[in-house]
Amino acid sequence: MKEAISKRAEQPITIAVLRNGERLAIHATPAKIGNEGLLGIGIGDDTVKIKPGFGQALQLSVQRNIEFARMIFQTLWGLVTRETSPKQLMGPVAIAQLSGESAQLGWIALMTLMATISLNLGLLNLMPIPVLDGGHIFIMALEGIARRDFSVHVKEKMLLAGFVVILMLMVTVIYNDLTRISWIERLMPWR
Repeated sequence: MKEAISKRAEQPITIAVLRNGERLAIHATPAKIGNEGLLGIGIGDDTVKIKPGFGQALQLSVQRNIEFARMIFQTLWGLVTRETSPKQLMGPVAIAQLSGESAQLGWIALMTLMATISLNLGLLNLMPIPVLDGGHIFIMALEGIARRDFSVHVKEKMLLAGFVVILMLMVTVIYNDLTRISWIERLMPWR
């Protein structure tokens, strides 16, 4: 049957089927895929290949980075408002797994993942959390608004608070990574 269908690409055919003792006639036209006709159900996205010039590639890159940055901020806001689960956060183990999967898909997928991780790290580093660069910018902005330098004691307290936040984030991410490893997850009776 497969051979008969493959020889009749883009030609209407009738297939007789016996279903529950009743004979049915199914009319179909096999699609031409490559050099043969195929009939059936397939799952797939329409893929469009484009070869942009330098200017268009730059514009597409900016658009994609804005889109990814928006998703990063939505995720962060979802974590603050508890609409997003902290279980979605990934650490080194999950990143290594994603990198392997992306590498199997090809160099474009791998480069896209690397660019996304770089954008993610850059934006997170600019967050106004003391200890991060954005936190130092935030502290300097507060000093500028107050028109005076904060004491070393106040700065130490702010940096300690930021350090605690970053440490909690690291513990959450490492815990999530460990629960993704099946044999370690079996050792966690509370899961």
